[in-house]
Amino acid sequence: MPTRTRDVSPGSHERQVKTPEGELLEVPASWSLLAPGDPALSRRVKTEGPCWCVKEQRGRKVFSRGIWAPRERIERIRAELAVEREKPDYQRKLDAGRQRRAQAEQLYAGDFEASVLHFLNFDPRHLALARRMARAVAAHAVPVGSGTVARTQRIPIERRAEAAAIAWMRHQTTGYDDLQVPRVKGMRRELRRMLAQRSRELLRVYREGRPVSEASCPLSRALARLPD
Repeated sequence: MPTRTRDVSPGSHERQVKTPEGELLEVPASWSLLAPGDPALSRRVKTEGPCWCVKEQRGRKVFSRGIWAPRERIERIRAELAVEREKPDYQRKLDAGRQRRAQAEQLYAGDFEASVLHFLNFDPRHLALARRMARAVAAHAVPVGSGTVARTQRIPIERRAEAAAIAWMRHQTTGYDDLQVPRVKGMRRELRRMLAQRSRELLRVYREGRPVSEASCPLSRALARLPD
């Protein structure tokens, strides 16, 4: 019987998993797969004892495929949670938690937008455009589930804001999304580096306060397409 919790990936058949080291493990007969979708149940099942968390990577994203754990544990905790959820104070706690998270997200969105604006550092004559871009970048990058750099805690918010702004420009002011990039190792990374440099050169025009033709500037055109 497994004695520790592991992160694994799907194996070649339903009741087989693969460790990060490549070892194939058979799921114990007494275990069941808890499907994702109930965070509270998943959290309690993982907290109580050993289990295998199945994760599958597709591209740059990682998706949860559920948790293998003793069937008795899953069913017992599910029943306990169902009883708890019937109590009147459960919904109040749930609503309070949602409100706290919503407030925290609102504060973060404001802080992130301010960080983007600070990174842009446009000349005062282009300040209105900078504010419009900061709002657009934050609106795209901040929402939970966006999968962008804005959601990571591994780097300071200033670096998150810079990376998000450059990524937004890559998609909005270049033809990156329509390019057919050959499957050559390192080519997409080099292309992104080149486009990032081009975006920084464009930002320099606004930082130095140079006059800009709205008809020909890709950044002005991109921002003009946004809804008010």
